Amino acid sequence: MISATETARIPRLAILLTSAAALGYEVLLMRLFSIIQWHHFAYMVISLALLGYGAAGTFLTLARGFLLGRFPLAFTGSLLLFGLSAVGGFLLAQELPFNPEELPWDPQQPLYLLALYLLLALPFFCAASAIALALARFGEAVPRVYAADLLGAGLGSLGIIALLFLAHPMTALSLVGLLALAAAAAGWWESGMRPRSIALAFLLPGLLLPLLPRELILSPYKALSQALLVEGTRVLAERSSPLGLLTVVESPHIPFRHAPGLALAAGSEPPPQLGVFTDGEGMTAITRYSGERAALAYLDQLTSALPYHLARPQTVLILGAGGGAEVLQALYHDAEKVDAVELNPQLVRLVREDYADFAGGLYALAQVRVHVAEARGFVAGSTEHWDLIQLALLDSFAATSAGLYALAESYLYTIEAFADYLDRLAPDGMLAITRWVRLPPRDALRLFVTAAAALERRGVVEAGRQLVLIRGWQTSTLLVKNGVFTASEIEALRAFCRERAFDPAWYPGMSETEANRHNILDRPWFFEGARALLGAEREAFIGRYKFDIAPTTDDRPYFFQFFKWQALPEILALGGRRGMPLLEWGYLVLVATLVQAVLASLLLILLPLRLTAGQGIGRGRVVIYFAAIGLGFMFLEMAFIQRFIQFLHHPLYAAAVVLTAFLLFAGLGSACSGRLPAGKGIPLAVGGILALGFLYLFALGPLFAALAGLPVALKVVLSLALIAPLAFCMGMPFPLALTRLGTAAPSLMPWAYGVNGCSSVIAAVLAPLLAIHFGFGLVVLTALGLYALAATIGRA
Repeated sequence: MISATETARIPRLAILLTSAAALGYEVLLMRLFSIIQWHHFAYMVISLALLGYGAAGTFLTLARGFLLGRFPLAFTGSLLLFGLSAVGGFLLAQELPFNPEELPWDPQQPLYLLALYLLLALPFFCAASAIALALARFGEAVPRVYAADLLGAGLGSLGIIALLFLAHPMTALSLVGLLALAAAAAGWWESGMRPRSIALAFLLPGLLLPLLPRELILSPYKALSQALLVEGTRVLAERSSPLGLLTVVESPHIPFRHAPGLALAAGSEPPPQLGVFTDGEGMTAITRYSGERAALAYLDQLTSALPYHLARPQTVLILGAGGGAEVLQALYHDAEKVDAVELNPQLVRLVREDYADFAGGLYALAQVRVHVAEARGFVAGSTEHWDLIQLALLDSFAATSAGLYALAESYLYTIEAFADYLDRLAPDGMLAITRWVRLPPRDALRLFVTAAAALERRGVVEAGRQLVLIRGWQTSTLLVKNGVFTASEIEALRAFCRERAFDPAWYPGMSETEANRHNILDRPWFFEGARALLGAEREAFIGRYKFDIAPTTDDRPYFFQFFKWQALPEILALGGRRGMPLLEWGYLVLVATLVQAVLASLLLILLPLRLTAGQGIGRGRVVIYFAAIGLGFMFLEMAFIQRFIQFLHHPLYAAAVVLTAFLLFAGLGSACSGRLPAGKGIPLAVGGILALGFLYLFALGPLFAALAGLPVALKVVLSLALIAPLAFCMGMPFPLALTRLGTAAPSLMPWAYGVNGCSSVIAAVLAPLLAIHFGFGLVVLTALGLYALAATIGRA
């Protein structure tokens, strides 16, 4: 038993700063990997963080006696290594020649991925070693140590978002490293080591941080990397925020000609343009606009111009306005009022302020209203009606073709989203969505069947009468009408396609002979797919199709995930690069990450722990209990991150707010758990988790829909309030059981910590995989079942 004096020496400030730096580093790595690679690496970051925590439990188990006998040195030394490896590890990781697209073909790529995994897990291993040492050293004060850990983590995940509004991501990396060094200094001071002045020496390496490279090394396959290969191309400006790193690029020798899907018969070309890349991808263009209508004639040669030829929309809503191309298109076609919605305020400022002269004051024109908001939330919260709602094409063709958006949750293309859009259309108004043409077809067909399903939910008997689809050589455009397409509109569509060498893919009454005249395929795949998806054979067609094109919903919002396991034998039979068109690279990386997480967990956590001796309590119960709450906690956390993207509108916002809420309030729950005996506290806490979990499972969707129009700041506060009671209960089962274990079998405490870390590693990657195939609802139900299992074991 530790004395009151010893309890007072618990390095709470050091633990709090360590957890803040570790969680800040975790969220920052998500942002950094979104820039240098792609968004789906966020799951790998969470997994490798937890791998470091699990491996730390193993390390402490094997060296417990040695390290505890030198606690102050071991504790502060771990923190010093954390600070140094956090910065140095990422700089080294950038130098690895890892390319996810070559994973199936290059035998070295899995090794590079493993090296990347272990290199970036090292900082988390060092941070977790310090925290695990504190838990082992102050075993009877576990709730207070664990509370400081969780509270610090919550503050770190929220603080890094605020920092990213003020600093470049590489500057933020240096500051996170400095915070870790400050934790080492605090640890030395709080441990009472003499002389205390040495604590300041831990901060000395921080003086070198401003001298470190600030440049991010982007994947050579990103659009920005490719653009900068062109002679004379230069970067004019960079703007950074949690929403993305914006890079403004000029190419005077070979000018940008950004006009996705421009008709092959087009007789005009775009005026000079500046390219604007978000995280090195998703290029939008700021177009030189002099006010002369003739200069914008090229905008009438795109598939996206179709709705302006079927009707004369006077009120237009552009969702994802970007650099303003769709706004210019609406003005060219004499729209009287244009509402332009853009999520990133920095992109709006580029057009409205920094390059206002170049853009002709586009976002200051009287007929243009600019709204800084998320598209789905803006529509759901609005009471206006528009003649035309247009979803802009802002993602990258290269990344889309490679399947690198496969894990990007998108709530813009779900059945529920279509319902929101249709509610805001004027009578006979139209929704227009343009996508890249990919062969074999997938995006266009999934979009088509999702629109049909949304119409059918509204009671429309013949959905095909309210849908038209056309395609060019590079883009396709789907129109969904708030009413039936008339004969005159169909004739206007046919004339539009004929004059621009576009191909109809579906319109009411269309024959197969019209489907494949200009951009010729070996078969009229788009028409055949659309016809099948509107008929009685829809489910059979979806089932046998090579890609997953089933309608997307808010419960499974993975619009860009098309991979089917049943296609794997064909991919392997084709071999080499011939199988590439059937692969979805983002999904492949997630599967590879899961495999490596399982193997690394077994080798670094469970196998070494299996060699240690237990005492006084069954190992099986320890494994099952701590694995169950590790899996359950992470399943709920990951499911809530995914679910709250719909509410908070951006993956990084959702990750930061949900992590903050879970960790802060779980920390408070942990602090309060010390007042409860484990035998009563565990069933009580799990009962609260089960009740709240079931409530949220059914209530969050309708609640998010009702509150969609609120400001983001208020949504953040509401998110914290919603998660607080559930997280408070979730903070209790771990410290209650660990305290009990510390009394019955103290040598098994690191074992429990390692098992919990191992299960969390696997859960961090398994949760999104389950969500992709079965939806968030099943992930939540699985988590609740695991907590119920833990309560059953904990009661014994």
